[in-house]
Amino acid sequence: MHHGGLHEDDIAGKAYDRRLMGRFAGYLRPHLRIILFVLLLLPPIAGAKLVQPYLVKIAIDNHIVTGNLTGLPGLAFLFLTLILSESLLTYGETYLLQQVGQQLMFRIREELFNHLQRLSLSFFDRTPTGGIVTRLTSDVEVLGEMFAAGIVTVVGDLLLLAGIVGIMLWMNPTLSLVTFSVLPLLFFIVFRFRRLMRDAFRQVRSRLALLNSFLAESIGGMAIIQLFNRQAGEQKRFTQLNAAYRDANRPVIIWDASLYALVETLSSVAVGLIIWYGGGEIVRGHLSFGALVAFIQYSEKFFGPIRDLSSKYSTMQGAMAALERIFTLLDSKEYPADGSASLTNRSPASLTNRSLSVVPERSRKGVQGALVEFKDVWFAYRDEEYVLKGVSLTLRRGEKLAIVGETGGGKSTITRLLSRLYDIQRGSITIDGVDVRDLPLGLLRSRIGVVLQEPFLFTGTIAFNITLGDRRAAARMEEATRIVGADRFINRLPKGFDEEVRERGNNFSAGERQLISFARAVAFNPEILVLDEATSSVDSASERLIQEGLRGLLAGRTSIVVAHRLSTVRDADRIIVIRRGEKREEGSHEELMAAQGLYYRLHQLQFKG
Repeated sequence: MHHGGLHEDDIAGKAYDRRLMGRFAGYLRPHLRIILFVLLLLPPIAGAKLVQPYLVKIAIDNHIVTGNLTGLPGLAFLFLTLILSESLLTYGETYLLQQVGQQLMFRIREELFNHLQRLSLSFFDRTPTGGIVTRLTSDVEVLGEMFAAGIVTVVGDLLLLAGIVGIMLWMNPTLSLVTFSVLPLLFFIVFRFRRLMRDAFRQVRSRLALLNSFLAESIGGMAIIQLFNRQAGEQKRFTQLNAAYRDANRPVIIWDASLYALVETLSSVAVGLIIWYGGGEIVRGHLSFGALVAFIQYSEKFFGPIRDLSSKYSTMQGAMAALERIFTLLDSKEYPADGSASLTNRSPASLTNRSLSVVPERSRKGVQGALVEFKDVWFAYRDEEYVLKGVSLTLRRGEKLAIVGETGGGKSTITRLLSRLYDIQRGSITIDGVDVRDLPLGLLRSRIGVVLQEPFLFTGTIAFNITLGDRRAAARMEEATRIVGADRFINRLPKGFDEEVRERGNNFSAGERQLISFARAVAFNPEILVLDEATSSVDSASERLIQEGLRGLLAGRTSIVVAHRLSTVRDADRIIVIRRGEKREEGSHEELMAAQGLYYRLHQLQFKG
C-alpha cells in the first residue's frame, strides 16, 4: 500500500543540463514574437534604471551643492518620468511573461496527459500515482515560474549589471575596482551553493511524490482503514512521510536564506568600501559628493539584481529537477504497437446501425465461424513468471463462452489480453484471423465492450457515465438502460439521467454502479461483450434483473463471461476451466458435471449447502 523508496523520482544528473534546457526551448517557439517583444522592452527598462542615479549626481553637483536651483524642477520632472516609464514597461514585461508562462504550462500538461493515456498498463502497475500527479501539477508550475520570473528577466538583470559596470568604470575606474573587489568571493559562494541547492530540490520533489502517493492510497482506502481500526498506524506512516518532506525542504530553506544573506552582507560591505575610499577621494578633491551618492545608488542597483538572481537561481534549480522528472516521463515510450490491418468481416459502421432491442436469437447449433482464437498463448506480467501457459481457445460468433476457475488462475488476464491492455510474450490472439497486434487499437477496442468487477464511475452525471461523451452511445442510452434494468432506479431519481455522480460514484450502491457500467457497455453496442466477474458486486435481486436484460443481448452477441458464481454460467454454450494458468477442462455445464472433474468439484463447493 505504501512506498518506501524514491523509485524513479530519485533522478541523478548534472547541476545544469544544456540538453534539458534546449529541449525546453522547443516549447517556446510558438511564442517567439512575444518573447522578442519582451526582450525589446528590457533595454529601455535597464536604461531608465541607469539614468536615475546619474540625474541625482547632476542635481547634487550642479544645483544643490552650488545653490543654483535653476533647472532643478526640470531634473525632478525627468526623474519622475523615468520612474513612471520604468513602472509601465515593467508591467508590460511581467504581464506578457506571465501570459506566455501560462500557455507553456497548458501545453506541457496537455502533452503529458496525452502521453499518459497512450502508455501501457504495465507502466501504471509499477509507477506510484503520486509521482505522476506531481509531474502534472507542481512540476509544471515550477516550469511556468522559471519562465515567467527567471529566464527572460535574467537577461534584463544582466543588461542592467553590464550598464552599471560600464557607467561606474566611466565615472571613476579606481572606485569601481574597489567596489567590485567583493565579486570574486560572491561568485565563489554562488558556485558552491549551486550543486547543494540542486540536490536539495531533487529530494523535495521526490518526497512530495511519495507523500502524494500515500495520500491517494489512504483516501481511496479510507473505509478499510476505519473498518480495521488502522487510523493510528496510518497516522504514524503519514507523520513519517510528512516529516521526510518537511526535512527535505530544510536544506532548501537554509541554502536559499544563506545565499540571500551573504549577498546582502557583501552588498553592505561594498557600500562601506565606497564610503571609505570615496570619502577620502572627496577630501582630496578627486571626487564630487554627487558622484559618491551616485556610486552608492549604483552599488545598490548592482547588488539588487544579484540578490534577485540568487532567488531566481533557487527557482532555476527547482525547475531543472522538474525538467528531469517531466522529460523522464515523456521519454517513457511504453506504447502498445498500433497496427494498420483491418478486419475482414463486420465493420464498426454496421454495428452502430443495429438496434439493441432486436438481436436475433441464435441457438448453439447455429453458431458458425471462429471469431476469436487464442493459440498457445503465454503471458507474464513480470519477467518469466507466467500467468498463462500455452492457453488455446476458440470463440465463435454468437457464442457465449464462460471462463471459470480459482482466484488468481488467469481468468481475467485472458480478457485483458484480448483488448491488448497487455501484449503476450508467446503465441497469438486473432480476431477474424487477424492478429490483434496488427489491428489499430481504436478499431480493436471499439468492437469489444468490457464490464469490470469493480465498476468505475467518473464525476459528472449518469448520462455522461453511460455515454462518456459519445454521440452514438447517447442515441442508444435509454434503450441500453432498459435492457440491463438500470432504468428502474434511474427513473426514480429526481434528475433522472442528469443525476449527479460524485467521486467514484460513492452516492450510489455497488449494484447501481454496476448497472450503470452494464448500460455503458451495451450503449457502445460492441460486437464482443466481455463480462469480467461483472455480477460479483451485485446483490441477488439486481443480478436477476441484469440476467433478464442480458439474456436477449447475449443470445445474439459474441460474449466472454468470466465468473466466480457458477450459477451465472450454467446457460453458457461452452465453459472453460482455468487452473494455474492452464486450460484444464472445456464443455457445456452438463458435460463438465458428468465428467466430475475440476468444474464438478467447484460446483459442489459452491452448492453443497
